[in-house]
Amino acid sequence: MRADALSLQAVRKVYGTGGGAVTALHEVTVGIRRGTFTAVMGPSGSGKSTFLHCASGMDRPTSGRVLLGDTDLGALKEAKLTEVRRDRIGFVFQAYNLLPSLTVLQNITLPLRLAGRRADQGWLREIVSRVGLDGRLDHHPAELSGGQQQRVAIARALVARPEVVLADEPTGALDSRPAHQVLTLLRSIVDEMGQTVLMVTHDPVAASAAHSVLFLADGRLAGELVSPTPEKVAERMTRLGEW
Repeated sequence: MRADALSLQAVRKVYGTGGGAVTALHEVTVGIRRGTFTAVMGPSGSGKSTFLHCASGMDRPTSGRVLLGDTDLGALKEAKLTEVRRDRIGFVFQAYNLLPSLTVLQNITLPLRLAGRRADQGWLREIVSRVGLDGRLDHHPAELSGGQQQRVAIARALVARPEVVLADEPTGALDSRPAHQVLTLLRSIVDEMGQTVLMVTHDPVAASAAHSVLFLADGRLAGELVSPTPEKVAERMTRLGEW
């Protein structure tokens, strides 16, 4: 079994053609080990979004490979790739992406229903308890705070027991207290449940919740910081340029 839950191997991504071509990623190689919490940071235009899109299979690299475990995402046909993203990758977004007409429980179990699968009731109870939503399952998103909605999104990301959870600015729409609660939750599902989390963020405080931070600049890896603090992350970002 591979030690990496997710790996990018010499990934290059070019948008456009000819004189208008823009290279968003330049030969990026990195492995995300199982059971770790990794943050990705970089100045505006550094390639963070492209990195996440390629890592998730939402965008195919121009060259190089993206492996989810031993599965080469770029080699899959679209229907199979959609199935792999649904069953093996959990997604958490800045805007929560909950369906307002569904209850909390229905939002959490939506990926399983789309796959025609029944929820494992024991696992469902565990993740609902873990994210602190006991007693809220019959509520609708509009009845919840922003932090509670993001916890619903995290539970939804976990319900299919994914190999990796990809989080795109998960605290970007939250004030400091609910943001701290969400980050604590993400760290706990890694440390206590063995989940693998890869998070893109612009916030040094958010990044400091991770085990390590990968830095991007101009589409290239620009270093890694292990055991980050907000101060160390901010200092490294300052050296990368305006952000």
